[in-house]
Amino acid sequence: MSLETGLSGKVAIVTGGARGIGRAIVETLAREGVTVNFFYKGNVEAALAVEQACQAFSGQAHAMQVDVTDPAACARAVEDVYDRCERIDVLVNNAGIVRDNLLAIMEDDEISSVLQTNLGGVFNTVRPVIPFMMSQRAGRIINLSSVAGVKGGRGQANYAASKGAVDALTRALAVELSSRRILVNAVAPGVIETEMSQQVRDLADDEVKSRILLKRYGQAQEVANAVTFLASDLATYITGQILYVDGGFKMA
Repeated sequence: MSLETGLSGKVAIVTGGARGIGRAIVETLAREGVTVNFFYKGNVEAALAVEQACQAFSGQAHAMQVDVTDPAACARAVEDVYDRCERIDVLVNNAGIVRDNLLAIMEDDEISSVLQTNLGGVFNTVRPVIPFMMSQRAGRIINLSSVAGVKGGRGQANYAASKGAVDALTRALAVELSSRRILVNAVAPGVIETEMSQQVRDLADDEVKSRILLKRYGQAQEVANAVTFLASDLATYITGQILYVDGGFKMA
């Protein structure tokens, strides 16, 4: 049986698309025939590598240097995507950072930067995208959350708070936008084998794996598959949900 995703010809915006999970999402959507516009903050070399990788399999990916903590920059970028592509069907809010530290000694910037990027960045891209999706009476918004949003760990107060807020925002937006046929969901990864998780994996490899039912780290592609599913016609009756891609993290 062949499953049609219905994604070919669609237009997407993916934030934080130059590396790790974001890159996997960009390339997976591009393989499905989506025109992907991806935001990156500063790594021009990585962004160009993603564009070239997509060109190699005739995928369409357009890199845009945008700081998601800047509301005006996000609004301009969204307007630019619409002007070029004449529609916006999918928004994937993937941009995120970690600044782990014990709360008692956490610096102000370690709190504000994580909240401004992980949560503020979602607000800053969703707000300008909503009017375009409302006019189409269709759209998909997929936020990247984390298992830390419900199962925070030591030194993760700022990160866990940001991701818990993303979960709440996802559910509220699903209610707010349902009448316009805009579906809003989140994907919550566990420990994924990326640059962002390198420090945790280096410090406590065996301990972390012992808390994962599948006894291995996840791959960026496995998260990208979940995002692509929620963006596709295979998920037309799913909204307001948090899909965990964590291998059974902290259940062992």
